[in-house]
Parts: sequence; C-alpha cells; structure tokens
Amino acid sequence: MKTIETERLLLRDWSIEDVDDLYDYAKNPNVGPHGGWKPHESKVESLEIMQSLFIDKYDSWAIVHKETGKVIGSIGYESDARRPGINCRELGYAMHEGYWGKGIMTEAAKAVIQHAFLEMDIPMIAIYRSPLNERSGRVIEKCGFTFEGTLRNAYKIYDGTVRDVNCYSMLKEEFEALAKVNP
Repeated sequence: MKTIETERLLLRDWSIEDVDDLYDYAKNPNVGPHGGWKPHESKVESLEIMQSLFIDKYDSWAIVHKETGKVIGSIGYESDARRPGINCRELGYAMHEGYWGKGIMTEAAKAVIQHAFLEMDIPMIAIYRSPLNERSGRVIEKCGFTFEGTLRNAYKIYDGTVRDVNCYSMLKEEFEALAKVNP
C-alpha cells in the first residue's frame, strides 16, 4: 500500500513491530464490538489478526499519530460483498479510544477516500455501521457519504447477535463534486 501523509497522521503498511500498539487499542471492549469484532484477548491474537487480515487479505493501513509515533488505529478497504462485480470497495476503520472525538478518523478517512478515487480509480465506496455507533456515523457524514438505508438483521457479530446495519455510499462523481466545493 502507498504511504499517505496528512497533517497529523502517517498511514502506512502494517509491520510485525506494530503488534503492541494494535493490541493496546484492540483489547478495549469499547472499540471492537462497535465494528462487530470481539476485543483481542492477547498479543498473539492481535498478531494473528494483523497477519491474516491487515497484511494478507485487506488493503489496510496502520494509522500512525505523527506526534507520538504510535499506531492508534487501522483503516482500509475490502471488496464490497453486497455489490459484487462492480469494483466497489467497503471502507472500514477502528481507532484507539483515547483519540476519539478529535477529528483524527475523519482526517484518515478523507485521505484514503481520495486515494481510492484518484489513485486506485475505484468507482464507488460503501460503508456500513451499526445504527448504535453514532461516532462512526459522524465520521461518515463529515466525509460526505450518502445514506442509503438500513438493512435489517443483516450482520452477525462475533457473539452471535444479529444487528441491523446502516448503509452509506459515495460515487466517484460525488467525490469530485465535493472536491470542487471543498478544495
């Protein structure tokens, strides 16, 4: 993955040396369950997830806070299973609770959205969230996504609970129009 730099962040490939920072935020019960995954129970589990998902499966960046040099989150894409065959990517992210509410995830998301549309030539980006995850909803709105609706009982999370998901998307043309308004 291409390294992306913003005002406060460096988005870069994951490294095995990031396991302590990943575990530090992924063990928090306030982080993973919002995205449907269980809190990590050990550094070994964090390492396995980093290798199998972040490094091998998804287009994923480690979010590094420039001021501290610490990995404070993850952001990346996977193919959108709900829109097969059209090269739509699903955006996903998670961040250390200590950095919530500071506009950091919005900053990271805007950078990878721009990268997807301008450098990867992706025609559409989708994002899904639990209706209960209002913080993620604010990030999604600040990035300019369009709300499409709610899929009822559409996502089974790690503990077997079935949740509704709010669906959002952005077309490349919409991104280009937003870029003209907010250069």
